[in-house]
This record gives sequence, structure tokens and C-alpha cells, in this order.
Amino acid sequence: MGYIQIGTSHDTSEFACDSIRYWWQTAGKRRYLRATSILLLCDGGGSNSSRYYIFKQDLQALVNELGIEIRIAHYPPYLSKYNPIEHRLFPHVSRVCRGVILHNVQLLKNLIATTTTRTGLKVFTTILDY
Repeated sequence: MGYIQIGTSHDTSEFACDSIRYWWQTAGKRRYLRATSILLLCDGGGSNSSRYYIFKQDLQALVNELGIEIRIAHYPPYLSKYNPIEHRLFPHVSRVCRGVILHNVQLLKNLIATTTTRTGLKVFTTILDY
């Protein structure tokens, strides 16, 4: 199962934390009843890098709000190619969206929601509006 958030925020840290919050409240805490922590695998560059203090600050506020530990494992910068999501999910999403002119966010959501594979991958997607 894949889970993709689509957002319109220009603030990566805010969007990441909002995505985690939404996923946890709508799916995570029901699916993982005994969970005491969440492990996130993050790329090492950009606004969610291990050195970006605003991301850490926003994550701590989210931890305080949700009451569950959030652990981060950062891939080294420029090595996101080792992220399994990059290989198992995004190629199929790219295939579904190939050649389509994206007029609005709802069209993108609908396209992503049709992503499947022969092995049973199904993608759930939501839009976080700001």
C-alpha cells in the first residue's frame, strides 16, 4: 500500500508535519494500535535535512501534540536513490501521470489514486489544502 499526500504549501517542514499528522490521525493509529513510535525515512537534503532546525522544531511540536515518539533516519544528501519508496512507488505513479496536462490538483489526485501494479500495490492519496 502506498500513501501520497498532495499539498499546496511552499513550506516543506509544515507540509511534512501536516502529512504525518493527517496520516497518523486517519490511518496510522488504527492500523498500528500498539505503536510507541513512528520511523520516518527522509532524504538528506532540502528543508527536511538533518541540519535544518525548523524541521526539527516542527517535528517536536508534532510529537508533543500526538503523544508518540517520531524517529528520523536520514539518507545522506544526494543518495535518495537508496530510498525504497523511490523505486517501488514513484515509477508507477509517474507511469500513470505520463503525458497528462495537470490542470488542477484534483486531477492529479484522481490519477495517483488509479496507480496499481500486478503485485497488488494500491495508492491512497489526499489533498492538504492551505
